[in-house]
Amino acid sequence: MIDVNKIRADFPILNRKVNGKPLVYFDNGATTQKPKQVIDAIVNYYSEHNANIHRGVHTLSREATELFEEARKTVSKFIGAEAEEIVFTAGTTDSINIVAAGLDLPVGSEIIITEMEHHSNILPWQLWCEKNEGKLKVIPVEVDGTLDIGLLESLITPQTKVLAVTHVSNTLGVINPVDALIKIAKQYGLIVLVDGAQSIPHMKIDVRELGADFYVFSGHKVYAPTGTGVLWMNKQWVGKLKLSRSGGGTIKTVSFDKTDYVEGALRYEPGTPNIEGVLGLASALKYVNEIGIEKIAKHEHTLLKYATERLNEIPEVEIYANHLEKAAVISFNVKGAHPFDVGTLLDKYGIAVRTGHHCTQPLMARYKIPGTVRASFAMYNTLEEINIFIEALQKSIKMLS
Repeated sequence: MIDVNKIRADFPILNRKVNGKPLVYFDNGATTQKPKQVIDAIVNYYSEHNANIHRGVHTLSREATELFEEARKTVSKFIGAEAEEIVFTAGTTDSINIVAAGLDLPVGSEIIITEMEHHSNILPWQLWCEKNEGKLKVIPVEVDGTLDIGLLESLITPQTKVLAVTHVSNTLGVINPVDALIKIAKQYGLIVLVDGAQSIPHMKIDVRELGADFYVFSGHKVYAPTGTGVLWMNKQWVGKLKLSRSGGGTIKTVSFDKTDYVEGALRYEPGTPNIEGVLGLASALKYVNEIGIEKIAKHEHTLLKYATERLNEIPEVEIYANHLEKAAVISFNVKGAHPFDVGTLLDKYGIAVRTGHHCTQPLMARYKIPGTVRASFAMYNTLEEINIFIEALQKSIKMLS
């Protein structure tokens, strides 16, 4: 078991009060809080090593470059990859856009996604289809939030080239059987991208075992700074994926007639990167490793189980994907109440939850609802906080009735 009190002591913001109440932070699916180890890594960079990387010969530049490239190694080890396969980006959305714009697909190609995708894994593919006479195909979501895997094969035609699927639904918390989906996709020679934004904080990831071509995630979902992300591409794609952006740091030589680009991940990282953010990301992943992702997952599942049980005791509450085969996320509504009103009242008690469509409007349309209240848990959350949340929710329901 993990020592939650010890972990909480590492997160300064958890000492805050909101509206006179101790902060209960259940909006981890949107962004996690940052431990002091991550904050210290950023402060240390600016205090001791602040300089641009890769192109300077002076001491600060060399130190910053070494720290940056060590961070690349840390990230690669965390997901079972090689350092040369790691591209630092601004986040999951940025990563998916790089892939969608960089694949050399025939005009008229078909892209398969799912009905539960975040907008960031819909819009780049939709944009590609609009520009290239392509077609977007969708695997529907069942009532319980799961996917009918058998439908994937029925959607594949000779024109189908890509499967882009979320590993874990940001709205429902449902864990998709990506290994089975990838196996089917590869039988037909499809390119596979996995959106790991919601899986990276909750489970061990080994991209080699996964078998996809691309795996993407955001730092801010896994205790790292905002504006950081990772695009992992199988090394066969490094150099093969077309450049959709270019600039300083990506080149060997430039002339008005021709530019030669560097090999490896740097060819996809134009301009000055978010150096301090990347160092913070490395620090965050080291922090997770020290605690143990398996221990974190076990603790979060305990929170999920307890919160689900407590919510199911309230007759006015309807949970979507009401089962435990998922990550630590619960989306629900209070019958007869708008989720925004529920979230606003909970905030009065110092409780932070997410309300709205969670950037999954097609999924909301599938359930015929405007949005949900989403409570998402992290390693620093406690059973006591869930009790506070349930009590506040019951008071809010009385106020809304």
